[in-house]
Amino acid sequence: MYAGPSDHNHVYLESGVLVLRATRISWDEGTSSAYPHLPIRYHSGAVHAKQQVLVTDQFPSWEVKGEFQSPSGRGTWPAFWLTGANSWPPESDILEFKGDSRNWFNTYKNASGGWSNTVVNVSDPGGWHGYRAWITKVNATDVDIHYYLDGRWVGQHRGANFVGKPMWLIINLQMEGSSGSPGPDAPTYFRARDVYVGRTRA
Repeated sequence: MYAGPSDHNHVYLESGVLVLRATRISWDEGTSSAYPHLPIRYHSGAVHAKQQVLVTDQFPSWEVKGEFQSPSGRGTWPAFWLTGANSWPPESDILEFKGDSRNWFNTYKNASGGWSNTVVNVSDPGGWHGYRAWITKVNATDVDIHYYLDGRWVGQHRGANFVGKPMWLIINLQMEGSSGSPGPDAPTYFRARDVYVGRTRA
């Protein structure tokens, strides 16, 4: 993942729209440092929000949403998600396509609870669609998460152990891995607009 003040090849703005761009490389760059240590065949981009999402007694409810144009072909793996800033879990995947037109709304609860998944087929993922999570504290340790696609409620994941655990909000475009191989030869684009994070005071 590449981006910086002088590197706009993989992360840039285009008429108010955030664009992440993945390009296939033609040289041997070795393998990923993370399991399962797959060959590095692409350069791409990622954005992490500066501020973190933190469910507390003071701020027990959070809304995280945005509109996205997502690649969905084999080897493309875009995501809009929350993950623990200090440890993993927690994790909430609000948008995650893994090589086809199904979006995976995922929540990792804890070591004993494992994953909850709501998988929804999206007509034309490359068109603009709205993805939303509403996160609400239900007790001292847990939240419930409601997921929405284009304003339509699609699922509820109960009992995720998120309270008091700061989370990064990330928009990124990975390639291959869980989305299959080989990926595309041409550049791949993931676009985002109107990303919003809001919290409600108790």
